[in-house]
Amino acid sequence: MKPLIAGLRSLRLAAGIAVLAASAFGHAQDAVPPSAAAAPLGADLPGLIEYARVNNPAFAVDRAEAEAARERVEPAGALPDPSFQVELMDVTNRMHGGPTTLVPGEVGETRYRVIQPLPAWGKRELAERAAGARADQAEAARDAAWTNTAAEIKAAWLRYYAADREAGLNRDALALLQSLEEITLSRYRLGLLPQQAVLRAQREITSQRLALVGVEQRRRGTASALNALLGRTPGSALAAPQEPPPLPQGVALAPLVERTRAIHPAITAEARGIDVARLERDRTWRDRYPDFSLGLTNNRPLGGENSWDVMLEVMIPLQQSARRAREREAALMVTAAHARRAAAESTLLGELGSAYAAFTSGHETLQLLRGTLTPQAEATRDATRAAFSAGRVDFDTVLEAERQLVDTRIALLQADVETRMALAEIEKLAGEQP
Repeated sequence: MKPLIAGLRSLRLAAGIAVLAASAFGHAQDAVPPSAAAAPLGADLPGLIEYARVNNPAFAVDRAEAEAARERVEPAGALPDPSFQVELMDVTNRMHGGPTTLVPGEVGETRYRVIQPLPAWGKRELAERAAGARADQAEAARDAAWTNTAAEIKAAWLRYYAADREAGLNRDALALLQSLEEITLSRYRLGLLPQQAVLRAQREITSQRLALVGVEQRRRGTASALNALLGRTPGSALAAPQEPPPLPQGVALAPLVERTRAIHPAITAEARGIDVARLERDRTWRDRYPDFSLGLTNNRPLGGENSWDVMLEVMIPLQQSARRAREREAALMVTAAHARRAAAESTLLGELGSAYAAFTSGHETLQLLRGTLTPQAEATRDATRAAFSAGRVDFDTVLEAERQLVDTRIALLQADVETRMALAEIEKLAGEQP
């Protein structure tokens, strides 16, 4: 009986430990932040773009300015604040035989007046609409600035990716040269190679190490530039870049042109600028009509009965030459706004054509390098190694084959990065919002 009881106690203890462990594991899982499964910062572009959207200081300025412009819409259409006046009549109290005073109610007569300015009909509505168009323009300018910032981040990350991959290629080349050095030393000890071959191998290894130092320095520089765009300190750590997504097989130019004209935020900002100029022109024309002011006065004579006065004030538009000049200025600003939009569209379409040409050229270069030149260089390298092992070629031929293969791989990497940069430029010019 006692062993059975002891066994049950042990079972309960084991079950309790299991429950506590499961509970602790569940709490540990709950404590893991949602972003833990995401790629570390620097590994891919989406994470960098989202980080910069929150932390990039230049974009924070654009975002705050756009929000400030939106807050100006409501005040633009509001009535001006009224003014309050206190007028003291007969402060010397000659008519009442009292002392001189500035206290309201103790002078000959005290007047309390409230004046409300009233702009002419339609002016407040036009001012509110113009402020709304300025807010739309500021938001479009914010989107254009963000598109440029995101494109800069893409280009910086691609340079970071290129430097990282080039460093890997240089390390692989260095490892190959070191293996060749061992083969050369062993054959030199057997008297099959002259000493010059050993020295040549060691010289190539030193040159490769120097190249690797330069590439590593460039990698650190690209990382610092990327951190600057993210609003981080230059020495902040970045994860090693992952492989970017595959390139598209091709893009059509005509839809890109139409998309750029239709939705690019820079062109949208200039279009909103045309709206602003038109509304300002209409508001300037409204200045031909006079503004008004209404006043209500409470008269309080000393020792007399209170009375009320109503006042209407009308502005007299006499300065016709100045007003006509402002109207001509407003009309010319509309013309300038149309010209700015046309200039922005022409510039963007020209840049789009250049980026499209670079993309198509880079795509063709990649096909040649990946499909023809790289396999040829690999086959040459393998054949040269086999011939070197059999003693049919000298060491210089082996080094030249290895160098050609490394150069081909680096050229393939550079062509891939340049093509991706051209694609990023196309996406920017087509108005794609990351």
